[in-house]
Amino acid sequence: MAERTILHIDMNAFFASVAQATNPLLKGKPVLVAGNPNSRGVITCPSYEARKYGVKTGMTIPEGKKLCPPAIIVHCDAHNYVTTSLKLREIYEQFTPLVENFSVDEAFLDITGTERLFGKPTDLAQKIKRRIRDEVADLTCSIGIAPNKLLAKLASHMQKPDGLVVISEERVTEVLEKTPPGELCGIGPKLTYYLKVWGIRTCGELARFPVKILEKRFGKVGRYLHQMAKGEDDSPVAPYFYQEPAKSMGHSCTLKEDTYDREVARRYLLQLSEQVARRLRNDSCQGKTITLIIRKPDFVTLCEQTTLKRFTADGGLIYQTANRVLDKYNIETQGVRLVGVSVSNLAHKASQLSLFWEERKRQLALMAMDKINDRYGNFTISWGRLQLENLHTNNLISPAWRPHKKIFYGDN
Repeated sequence: MAERTILHIDMNAFFASVAQATNPLLKGKPVLVAGNPNSRGVITCPSYEARKYGVKTGMTIPEGKKLCPPAIIVHCDAHNYVTTSLKLREIYEQFTPLVENFSVDEAFLDITGTERLFGKPTDLAQKIKRRIRDEVADLTCSIGIAPNKLLAKLASHMQKPDGLVVISEERVTEVLEKTPPGELCGIGPKLTYYLKVWGIRTCGELARFPVKILEKRFGKVGRYLHQMAKGEDDSPVAPYFYQEPAKSMGHSCTLKEDTYDREVARRYLLQLSEQVARRLRNDSCQGKTITLIIRKPDFVTLCEQTTLKRFTADGGLIYQTANRVLDKYNIETQGVRLVGVSVSNLAHKASQLSLFWEERKRQLALMAMDKINDRYGNFTISWGRLQLENLHTNNLISPAWRPHKKIFYGDN
């Protein structure tokens, strides 16, 4: 494959930076963005001012406040993040049509062959930085430039905030020689642990390790690990119009306080099931495998899957299936801190109306409700029980990022 030039753009402390740009009173102050500032939710993004105190993503709000007492807690604003991300993509697409949103705050750009139009890759990167500040908001980003996506993402993480790092073809071996494998995208804590057990602590050591032994232990992943350690990656930058469809969709919610009441857990599960079902229908998807996620007060997480005989995008059936699993769990003695539900084993097809009248009526009702909610906002109309509960479970868990859909799953 001919040498490519790939950019990875990573917006710095994106959620917190957007909050600071939206509210000037937060500028320069330690900010903690969380799903619900009045709950014991998890911090999704600390600002750089807060990170100086040792606050990290994934900590609970009490943990963050303990490390950084002056921190200001800010509610997640999904609509604002998506709107800002769409503005960023509009800038990227003026330099190349090959833009892949890796997440709401990250993107890959294939700028191969654009030198005659925009100059050197580093000049193009600086132009993007300036246009973000001038046209979107006072936001910074770190940009990595490399021959492939794997190395470009590594480069963008090497200098934060507001960094610009180039890993040229000539420097690949030098850079990877002392880079821990865990810094490469796709190598998580478990793989890192197994590699350390074998005495492998750098990508250089991994690249020299016998590939046959890696394949014997990890299967096909073993060969891929070996290629990654050498900086090899031929995956294309995939714009939304030919990306692979989502493999699962899910939502979770950290409760305002630990509960030992089964009915409380069921209420949250009901609304989460409806949120997942609506996302499935919006993407013309149905799923067969329902996963219930329960996190106990001691942070132990339990998951159990159930596979249905037919595909569904009906929140009622998703809830009933997950609730049967929930019934096995002794909530009264073990308690619940977080409830989540996801649907996988997806088929990307719209629902067909049933031949059976009762089921057909429900499908027609769902279609009518979706049209109203699309126009006026999520849960403008819903089942009576959900309107009564009003649980506000709008925090997301790994939503499939589809910016071209312009469907917002937060407060509208």
